[in-house]
Amino acid sequence: MSTNLFEQFEATSAAAWKQKIQVDLKGDDYNESLLWKTDEGITVKPFYTKEDRTNAEFPMTPFDANICQSIYVDNEKIANQLAVDALNRGANSIEFKASKVFDPKTLLLGIDLQKTTLYFRLDWLDASFVNSLANFCNSKHCYFDIDIIAKLAASGNWFDSLNNDHSALESIVQNKSNSICINAGTYQNAGATSSQELAYALAHANEYLNYFGATSAAQFHFKFSVGGNYFFEIAKLRAFRMLWSALLNEHEAEQTEAHISCQPSLRNKTIYDYNVNMLRTTSECMSAILGGANTVLNTPYDLLFHKSNEFGERIARNQLLILQKECQLTNANTIADGAYYIESLSVQLAEKALAIFKTIETGGGFLRQLKQGTIQRKIEESALKEQDRFNNGSLVLIGSNKQENKTDLMKQDLALYPFVKTAHKKTLIAPIIAKRLAETYEKNRLDNE
Repeated sequence: MSTNLFEQFEATSAAAWKQKIQVDLKGDDYNESLLWKTDEGITVKPFYTKEDRTNAEFPMTPFDANICQSIYVDNEKIANQLAVDALNRGANSIEFKASKVFDPKTLLLGIDLQKTTLYFRLDWLDASFVNSLANFCNSKHCYFDIDIIAKLAASGNWFDSLNNDHSALESIVQNKSNSICINAGTYQNAGATSSQELAYALAHANEYLNYFGATSAAQFHFKFSVGGNYFFEIAKLRAFRMLWSALLNEHEAEQTEAHISCQPSLRNKTIYDYNVNMLRTTSECMSAILGGANTVLNTPYDLLFHKSNEFGERIARNQLLILQKECQLTNANTIADGAYYIESLSVQLAEKALAIFKTIETGGGFLRQLKQGTIQRKIEESALKEQDRFNNGSLVLIGSNKQENKTDLMKQDLALYPFVKTAHKKTLIAPIIAKRLAETYEKNRLDNE
């Protein structure tokens, strides 16, 4: 018997497959019947073969993705207890969110700062406090989610002013901490397409590289929101690593691997039939892991309408532990290597994003286009197309626009307001507003309960 059973079968070319499909279509046009294009112009074929391999290099290093738990710092002792408990129960990374100055010694008591990846998301900008906190942690695994451009984009205003914000960030960068964050989730949650999100993240990063110089690249880290289009989201993260590497080459900067943290998108989450959110976040976390995220922070299924609670946080963490321990998705960022479909998507997304990026740079750069409202308009156009697909039922959210459970009542269960809040204040630019697809539907349904 042959040692290789496959030697008994003749190889079939892509042309032969296509010819067979054309015969089975009985006269229908192959391109019109089976090829489809996404809203952003990505062509998806019915089958892929080794002829679709691009031989593109994806600069990725094998690792075991961090499982992150998000904790709000109101009382340092309580936050510390929650963090230590989360680490003891499987998390190996913590995101601390704070809206006021805190005591790091109390907050980080008992946490191994050299082994635990820490993220600090602060609602204010204080260079002195950040530098002091960075010096206290003294760890290469400590990241500060400081993004003055994302602050402008999401709120319409700087923390203080353009000059003061840049001056404060410059002081922090000089301290050599991991302090330059690119929050691309701002664009995805507002309705940007995958290629737009990639382009805006790249142009966003380019603004900082132009200002702080190529040597600052080692201090960058990136935050992405991951949506429900499973393979596209895997490809999106892989495409970004290609684009980041290309951008560093243009700046003649030392090649530095992009540190990427991911969180499930809020855009497709719902308050009705909310347990389906667990299925959505599981798929999205898998996309993040297979796409090569360094850290994954899962979203509790009831985040939209319940205050932070032990049950929701535990379920979110355990979803990641199941993927890690039971599904054995460790060192999983290379699993997609050689998948013809994912490689093709990655290259197409990168090409589309690069074209958008070049248009932005030709138009004066990301900040200028934000101030002119161009970025906001492009995102709004994409968001409206996606909203139309939800409204007409071609984009399905189970429990909302399909298989609605009429007995599911939510009015008395809303501990938090789950819809967009309008801030009546003067802004320098039109802000980029995050909005969920099901909001209008849910408001109407709540009114009729």
